[in-house]
Amino acid sequence: MGTITKALTLLTHFSSSRGEIGLANFVRLSGGDKATVRRHLVELEKNGFLEQHPETRGYRLGPAVLRLASVREKHLPIRSAIRPVVDRMAEQLGELVHASLLQGDVMSPTYHADPLRHGLRVIFDEAELLPLHATASGLAILAFGPEGIIDTAFSSAMTSFAPNTVIARSDMLHLIEQFQACGYSFSDQYFTREIVSFGMPFFGPDGEAIGTVAVPVPQSRLTDELKDNILSSLRAGCIDITQSCGGRVPDDLAAIWETLPITNPQTSHEEV
Repeated sequence: MGTITKALTLLTHFSSSRGEIGLANFVRLSGGDKATVRRHLVELEKNGFLEQHPETRGYRLGPAVLRLASVREKHLPIRSAIRPVVDRMAEQLGELVHASLLQGDVMSPTYHADPLRHGLRVIFDEAELLPLHATASGLAILAFGPEGIIDTAFSSAMTSFAPNTVIARSDMLHLIEQFQACGYSFSDQYFTREIVSFGMPFFGPDGEAIGTVAVPVPQSRLTDELKDNILSSLRAGCIDITQSCGGRVPDDLAAIWETLPITNPQTSHEEV
C-alpha cells in the first residue's frame, strides 16, 4: 500500500457514529505506527481534508471534502439523479432503499431513504463501505459490473460477516451465474443475520454498471408479494437512474427485466 493510499485510507474510518477521531484511535484503527499516522494526519489537515478540534485535539473531516463533493456533483450529478428515485421507491415499498456507487473493491453508499413505517426495520449507515461479496449491492456489481471486477473482489481474502457469507470462489461464481440469469442479486443473510436484500445495477454513459440500488428487509417480513413489489420497483428505479445518467441498460439484461413482475405497490402504514 502506497503512502498516499495509507493517508487517504485514514478518511474511511469516519462514520455516522464516529465523527471525530483522536490520534490514538487512528493508530488503533489503521494498524500503523504512531509517527507515520501522525505525519499523514498533519498532511491531510494541511490540505483541508481534516481539521483538528481546538480543545479535544480530535480530528474531523475538513472543508476540502465538502468542496470536492460539490464539484463532483456539479459535473457528475449522480446524487441528484438518485435521490428522487430512491425516495419514490421507499415511499412505494414502505421499506429502506439505498443506492451505492462502485469504488474500487467496495460499494460506497451515496443516498438512502427510510419511511420508518415498521417497528422492526433495517439499520443502515450511509458512511459504511459495503463489501462486494456479501451484500446485494456488491453482488449486483459482481454479476453485471465491469470486466475484471470479479478478480478485483477476490484479489484479497474474503471476510465472513455472517454464517451465510459466501467466501469460496467456486460458490461465488455459481451465485453470480444465477444472478445473471434472473436479472437481480439476492443476499440471503450474507452480511447481517436475519436480513435479506435484493439489488439491481444502473448504468453510465459508457454502458458499464456504475452503481446499484438495493432493498434490504427483515427475513421475517419477506413475502412473495413483497418480493414481487421490490423487484418491480428496483427495475423501474434502475432504469430511471440509468436514463438520468445518460446511460442505457444492456439489451440482454433489459430482456430479462421484461420478464419480471410489474406491480403497483400499495404500502401499509401498519407497524410490523
